[in-house]
Amino acid sequence: MKTEVLKEIIKKKLSREDFAVLTNLSTSKSQIFDSKKLLSKEFENYENEINNYYNLKKNGVIDGTEIFILNYISPIEVIIIGAVHIAQYLIDLLKNFNFAVTIIDPRKYFTTEQRFKNIKIINEWPNKALEKIETSSNFALITLTHDPKIDDPALNYALKNKFFYIGALGSKKTHENRCKRLKEAGFNEKEIKSIHGPIGIKFGGKSTPEIALSIVAQLVSETNKLLLNSKK
Repeated sequence: MKTEVLKEIIKKKLSREDFAVLTNLSTSKSQIFDSKKLLSKEFENYENEINNYYNLKKNGVIDGTEIFILNYISPIEVIIIGAVHIAQYLIDLLKNFNFAVTIIDPRKYFTTEQRFKNIKIINEWPNKALEKIETSSNFALITLTHDPKIDDPALNYALKNKFFYIGALGSKKTHENRCKRLKEAGFNEKEIKSIHGPIGIKFGGKSTPEIALSIVAQLVSETNKLLLNSKK
């Protein structure tokens, strides 16, 4: 593989773009490929096969060819508000999927290294912390504190920036009060209903690990919808 291709791979990984590396096993020539890039003469005769594997995010030798495709998929960014007990279970589950996690909590006594190893933590109030993150509509937000002073600013930010997934922990009564505050803050009914609250799919679990599992299951479901829509 040429040095220019390796440099482009590093550049694209840093920019968190989805792309693939194509290699012709017969000639050893390689090319970076994404949905916006044209195929070189080395690969153009297999455009349909390459696009099929790329859209399905499949790796390996493409059937009937000598072309090897390796997909690089940028992780979905998940922001967790609140370094509470359930956050530890969430992270244990999320690390098995393609998610990059950031925890925001101004309460430093919750965010110790012993509780959260190798996790990005921002010890600031959400309204300040979120200004330091370059977010997009591909981000997900999970609020866990039950404290309106911490959760509400994050929910406001996620709604305004159209995060693809927004979930808030709490009882039905807690969520009703939350919705009232958001309505008073100027959000319309459609925006407020986009929040998954109480968060998680409903399968009857009540323990902390079960609640964490229900949240991750819902997040994975919504992520798959996002990825499916992005291919249309």
